[in-house]
Amino acid sequence: LSQRFPGLCLHAGEVAVWDGTGGVLLADRALRAVQDVFRRHGGTLRDGEKVLRIEPGAVLTVTTTAGVYRAPRLIITAGAWTGALLAPLGLHLPLQPLRIDVCYWREKEPGSLRSCFIAVGLRQAPHGIYGLPSLEYPGLVKVCHHHGSPTDPEERDRVPPDTPRPDITLLSSFISSYLPGLETSPAVVETCLYTNTPDEDFILDRHPKFSNIIIGAGFSGHGFKLAPVVGKLLCELSLGEEPSHSTAPFAITRFPGALQAGL
Repeated sequence: LSQRFPGLCLHAGEVAVWDGTGGVLLADRALRAVQDVFRRHGGTLRDGEKVLRIEPGAVLTVTTTAGVYRAPRLIITAGAWTGALLAPLGLHLPLQPLRIDVCYWREKEPGSLRSCFIAVGLRQAPHGIYGLPSLEYPGLVKVCHHHGSPTDPEERDRVPPDTPRPDITLLSSFISSYLPGLETSPAVVETCLYTNTPDEDFILDRHPKFSNIIIGAGFSGHGFKLAPVVGKLLCELSLGEEPSHSTAPFAITRFPGALQAGL
C-alpha cells in the first residue's frame, strides 16, 4: 500500500481494500449536463424561487415567491427544506438537516495524495472520513468527516465565527496520523447540507394521503451519485408505473407516526 499510495499511512493492525474502478464525479459538471438534457427534452428550470405553500388536490397548486403553478402530479425533492414543506400536508418525516464542514488541506508536496479514499471503523470518527485528490483547488486535497452538526437550513451561513468546529479538530488529528503529506490546518472551509434519516437510507415514496405527491428525501450524504436511478424511480412512481427497482426499503411506513393524526 505504501508503495502504491505513499501519501497514506496506516497503523499496525489496520487494512486497506483497493478498488481500481473507483473514481470522482465532478458534481457541478454532472448537474449542468443533466440540466442541459432536461432542457433539450422540453423541460423548464425555475431557479431562485422559494416555495411558499403546496395545496393538495386532484390538481395541485404550488405557490412560490415568483408565481403560481398547477399540475396533476408533484415530485418534492427539496433537500433540507423537505420537512418544512411537508409538515403543512400532515406528514412529519424524521429528517435531520446537518451542516457539513467541507475542508481542503494544502499539500506539503504537490501530488502527495492522488487517490480517493474512505476511512471507516475509526474510533475517533464513527461516521467515517473521506478524501479526494487535488481536483477543485490546485494543491488542495479535500478531506471531510461524513457527518456534521444539526442546523436550520435557513441559518446555515449565519454561524458566528467563534462557534466550535469539532469536525475540523477531528480531521486535523486524522491528517496528522494518516496523511503526513498534508498541512494540519485547512486552507479552505466551505459548507454543504446533508439531510439524514435515522437509518441513513433514502425516502422514495408517495404521500400516504395524497398519492399524486411523490417524495424523494433523506439522502443522508450519499444520494447525488445515484441521482439518475433515483430520478427514474420517482418518475415511475408519479406516473403510476411499476418501479423498475424495488422501493420497499425506502418506504415512509418504516417510520411509524410519520402521518399525523387528523388527516
